Amino acid sequence: MPDGAGEPGDHARARLLVVVAHPDDETFGMGSLLLHAASAGMDTAVLCATRGEAGEVVDGSGVDPTDLAAAREAELHRAAALLHVGSVELLGFRDSGMSGDPDAATLVGADPAAVRDAVRAHLERVRPDVVVTLDAGDGHRDHAAVRDATLAAVDALDVSEAVAPAVYLHCLPRSIMGRWVEHMVSTDSSWEHLRQAEIGTPDEQVTTVLDTREHLGARIAAMAEHRSQRSPFDGLPRDLFEDFLTREHLVRVRPAWHGGELEARLAGSAARA
Repeated sequence: MPDGAGEPGDHARARLLVVVAHPDDETFGMGSLLLHAASAGMDTAVLCATRGEAGEVVDGSGVDPTDLAAAREAELHRAAALLHVGSVELLGFRDSGMSGDPDAATLVGADPAAVRDAVRAHLERVRPDVVVTLDAGDGHRDHAAVRDATLAAVDALDVSEAVAPAVYLHCLPRSIMGRWVEHMVSTDSSWEHLRQAEIGTPDEQVTTVLDTREHLGARIAAMAEHRSQRSPFDGLPRDLFEDFLTREHLVRVRPAWHGGELEARLAGSAARA
């Protein structure tokens, strides 16, 4: 955590921990959330499970594919600095890729208990007030693995309900993803199969919507630091681009959501006395 944050359990500023699978998840996925939290006075941190070494390198990026792990780690740190993240740590599991048999060193091939315990150890050191991880609505197996490990790690913490962190899944609403599918099909018919899929989180499951429009420019700058990867927002119509990047949608899972008006701020985000 940043200097002056204090020891766990003895901090005045609320702490947000974002737990992701790969470098760029923190920016392409939750960059505006991190900027929003920092702007609200929270200390922010990112825990990344892998170095993203199974990713494909964008042509012309200048990144050496044989040294992708180091390049993506450096991209993560540069982007995090622009997102005003106070601390970045990596767990060291290998990127599992999209398919194939994962070996025991990968995030998916590792013993789930070992992944859970690695996340739990970090939670015990940082003592965040709010934890956000991926909902894995895109179907990526590493995203599902880090989601499951994070939820299991929070449940395994030896804390009272009074000090347990609020936990959220970052998601993309089905209404927005449906418009994305229509755009993709209109530009390339090979995407037609997506019309048969249920992509995105049902809108009625969303519990929290944060207005992050003021941070759009900073997020775009941070995304540019992930030069080895292709932005999922490239080429989108401006209205769809902004719908993805100017509002953050989340599902609160700890404490359980019991309905009512959507949250416009994170539970547990208030500064401590």
